[in-house]
Amino acid sequence: MELKVVIVEDEKHSIVALNQLLVEFCENVEVLGHASTVEDAIELIKATGPDLVIMDVELHSGTGFDILTAFEKPDFGVIFTTAFEHYAIKAIKFSSIDYLLKPINLEELQKALQKAKKGKDTKLYLSKIKNLVENIQDENLRDRKICLSTLEGLEFIKARDIIYCKANGAYTLLSIKNHKETMVSKNLREFELLLSEIDFMRVHNSYLINLKEVQKYIKSHGGYIIMSSDDHVQISNSKKDDFLNRMGKM
Repeated sequence: MELKVVIVEDEKHSIVALNQLLVEFCENVEVLGHASTVEDAIELIKATGPDLVIMDVELHSGTGFDILTAFEKPDFGVIFTTAFEHYAIKAIKFSSIDYLLKPINLEELQKALQKAKKGKDTKLYLSKIKNLVENIQDENLRDRKICLSTLEGLEFIKARDIIYCKANGAYTLLSIKNHKETMVSKNLREFELLLSEIDFMRVHNSYLINLKEVQKYIKSHGGYIIMSSDDHVQISNSKKDDFLNRMGKM
């Protein structure tokens, strides 16, 4: 199955490099064209109907998100590119959308294309795009929804509704408000990187907690934390001072 691709990029050398990678080293990919402005990109996408748009986060004429929000129901996949850890990368990660750091690595590009092919024509992928658009428009990180890949499919929950995350091998068990638990196919480290900026803290090898959902800290029996769900969470000795310091500032 051939993947029809549009490139949105305003740096000439980046267009040439990406086009070369796609044409020479990626099988079953057809480049329909490229655009360097938000307006031209919108027109090109409407005219060609690509399966996938590979677009830079930041353009001189606006952002890749301006392009997305121009479509009420985007029916194409998206891979973002950026030369640095852009502020918007957090929103992209929350929505489980692929992005590539420049200079683009061929192997990472090929993996992203394979995922795009598998996700093509699925309602699940379009729901990720919808969630990304909502996250972009919401400046409060805690109110943004995280895309969770569960056994049943995709689930979207607000970051603030997670009480704690518990390691379970390559998976993570999430305790969510309203007495709900969800097993997710991401390890705890991935959630730590995703949530550490919004009052989540790794208090133990097995636990990442929402500091705003801490109910009590018990000093006896080696010390442990009681969460708003009444669950008891272990805390490592090396984490106690940092935990108490952060709680004192909240």
